[in-house]
Amino acid sequence: MTSERYNARDAEPRWQRLWDEQAIFVSKNDDPRPKYYVLEMFPYPSGRIHIGHVRNYTLGDVLARFMRAKGFNVLHPMGWDAFGLPAENAAIERKVAPKAWTYDNIAAMKKQLRSIGLSLDWSREIATCDPSYYKHQQKMFLDFLRAGLAEREKRKVNWDPVDMTVLANEQVIDGRGWRSGAVVEQREMNQWVFKITKYSQELLSALDGLDRWPDKVRLMQRNWIGRSEGLLIRFALDAATTPAGESELKIFTTRPDTLFGAKFMAISADHPLAQAAAAKNPELAAFIAEIKKIGTAQEIIDTAEKQGFDTGIRAVHPFDPSWKLPVYVANFVLMEYGTGAIFGCPAHDQRDLDFVNKYALGNTPVVCPEGQDPKSFVITDTAYDGDGRMINSRFLDGMTIEQAKEDVAKRLETELRGNAPVGERQVNFRLRDWGISRQRYWGCPIPVIHCPKCDVVPVPDADLPVKLPDDATFDKPGNALDHHPTWKHVTCPQCGGKAQRETDTMDTFVDSSWYFARFTDPWNEASPTTPAVANRMLPVDQYIGGVEHAILHLLYSRFFTRAMKATGHIALDEPFAGMFTQGMVVHETYQKADGSYVQPAEVKVEVGGNGRRATLLTTGEDIAIGPIEKMSKSKKNTVDPDDIIETYGADVARWFMLSDSPPDRDVIWSDERVQGASRFVQRLWRLVNDAATLGKAAPAARPASFGPDATVLRKAAHGALDKVTTGIERLHFNVCLAHIREFTNAFSEVLQRPGQPAPDLAPDLAWAIQEASQILVQLFSPMMPHLAEECWQVLGQKGLVSEADWPQIERDLLVEDSVTLVVQVNGKKRGEVTVATAAQNPEIEAAVLALDAVKLALDGRPVRKVIIVPKRIVNVVG
Repeated sequence: MTSERYNARDAEPRWQRLWDEQAIFVSKNDDPRPKYYVLEMFPYPSGRIHIGHVRNYTLGDVLARFMRAKGFNVLHPMGWDAFGLPAENAAIERKVAPKAWTYDNIAAMKKQLRSIGLSLDWSREIATCDPSYYKHQQKMFLDFLRAGLAEREKRKVNWDPVDMTVLANEQVIDGRGWRSGAVVEQREMNQWVFKITKYSQELLSALDGLDRWPDKVRLMQRNWIGRSEGLLIRFALDAATTPAGESELKIFTTRPDTLFGAKFMAISADHPLAQAAAAKNPELAAFIAEIKKIGTAQEIIDTAEKQGFDTGIRAVHPFDPSWKLPVYVANFVLMEYGTGAIFGCPAHDQRDLDFVNKYALGNTPVVCPEGQDPKSFVITDTAYDGDGRMINSRFLDGMTIEQAKEDVAKRLETELRGNAPVGERQVNFRLRDWGISRQRYWGCPIPVIHCPKCDVVPVPDADLPVKLPDDATFDKPGNALDHHPTWKHVTCPQCGGKAQRETDTMDTFVDSSWYFARFTDPWNEASPTTPAVANRMLPVDQYIGGVEHAILHLLYSRFFTRAMKATGHIALDEPFAGMFTQGMVVHETYQKADGSYVQPAEVKVEVGGNGRRATLLTTGEDIAIGPIEKMSKSKKNTVDPDDIIETYGADVARWFMLSDSPPDRDVIWSDERVQGASRFVQRLWRLVNDAATLGKAAPAARPASFGPDATVLRKAAHGALDKVTTGIERLHFNVCLAHIREFTNAFSEVLQRPGQPAPDLAPDLAWAIQEASQILVQLFSPMMPHLAEECWQVLGQKGLVSEADWPQIERDLLVEDSVTLVVQVNGKKRGEVTVATAAQNPEIEAAVLALDAVKLALDGRPVRKVIIVPKRIVNVVG
């Protein structure tokens, strides 16, 4: 029996060095074995990994190690999503170059990731800020340009007048720039876009085939793509109220059934009709300027107070020439969606109802719920958007909503104004083309040149990459590339005249939309991919990352894969066959009396008769224990992975991350449970050492037969092997760990049974102990690889457990010889009975009626019948 403790500080770095020296995790593209590609979303090099990284990368690592043991050529790479605005912020704040800041962070985080013991193929490491990477991104941009998948167009953008850059919608907070705090303006600017809308229907339809994606992620993508079937209606404009040259207003609606509930028309501030009206109305022009300050983010627009300006223009109802509808410019209508115009039916749309209640336009219900009296049905503050029958709708009255939609469509399709029908069925999508232009330095340069004579000229492929200048300065607001003295000044490759480079750089979402393909052959200097290799290694079999990327990143990657197929770089449509979104790591918060937060490491938490109490370690003052929240620097409820690894070892951190919660749910950080994981590591270490001592008595050859004790142990071992194998395949890691604990308990009982010292141990039991100990080590090796390697050596095994084949399950041992049934009398549980699996009903009945508990419950009453539910319950009715 061993008394020595397992020493993680000694073992973990030692095994990590050996794995590196032997390059056992390097994947070869010419490996003939079936491939398995597991990938976690690569990190932004902020300088430190956080505990969420430990969870994310451990999940993927367990799967990678398991599939490698199952005989697959596993591709498990790592890289860095290295461009982005934070590096520019660091350059400004710290007076350092973004490149130096980024690569310093990469070095620090790589060292941290290595300490977790991840089975990564570091030979394929990429950084998106490296010219050897973005050279190929620029090449694909030019390919997309030639294929009509990239264009330059005028777009409405969020403009920060202080930082002098376009902001993504997510970077606009309460109408202000997230960094400068300046009020954001809407501007129309030339922007480069990728034509993702060309694939709208394909991206939507293909979601049905992604059956290994979470339903919630597919739903989020469906909603973002936003397919809607409806009717394009051309409203005539009253000529007496309309600016010269304007005669109609087109709207797209999914609810043509509600036309008789219309109370107003609303148009975007950017609509041509609004611009024409504002040209002669200073008050309207001022209103338009004011509402443009809220930016273009849909979320902000949806939550802002509804505002409108009556233009004086009147639209004519398509079914009644005498019915005139006021046309408002409204702050909740965007030009980018539909036609930039709507008709408002307030009784059945909450946004429209809020608007008419503010401007006293009234409402008329046109859909009445079943069971309601149409004469008394009214709408006040809450719109009705449910099903029902049409009312107050003339020829539509009494119809269902679907019948009314069809009737309106048929009528307006056949009514002509000029040579065109008043109504036309259409399919619209919420999805808009992807604007990739960013006015910042630290991003991939867009490889085009602007020439006064030749207009937009692509940079010749031979001149790629267009590299960022290393001597950029950040002492002026805006894009450093714009005010660099030489970088943007070039000669036009077509006419030889003076020209300028494009100074916009690409959205960093572009960088992460194809990195998974580059990983398949990052050594190819001539092309973004080696198609034969990429087509064999892709798609990614299991992709793992946060649900916060469920829409944009995944959608852009799906588009990019199709665009790369269209330009000959790969031959597939979908990049990720399986998608898994892990939960966050959360922690309770701690606050002083003044409301300031303190870190968990500064707090002592004790459990007493009055519950849990927290005090500050330095002063002993009471600390309030707050709610459990996502770890954040602002709440100071973070845990440093380095501290955990230094104190307990990487395997303890890995085991805790996997055992405490299903991987798709949040895991609550608990020092007590981390300590429990540490104790379990030591228990496994002692158990394996004890088993190794007993297993030395095992014969070299497998025994011809096994006695009862050996059979029980072998059943437990192979039962655990079967359950853990299935659990890993299903990503039910917490369930796997529960089975390992259960097997550990069963194994410990065998080793602690008295009267079995090693010299007198039966050969068959010694052999079973040796087999069980090997299976146990291999079961926890994907989760705790360092401990497993150490235990593997204790067992006298050759080579590394990281290279060992997964054990074979002996299915015969999974067949149960007996089954335990619940016994009820008149529906109440009275006990259990264990019978042979093959027992027939008369045998089961006899065993049940012989139970003392059954006799007592019957109290002499005759048995009327015995109901047997096979392998589950026996109910005696007396």
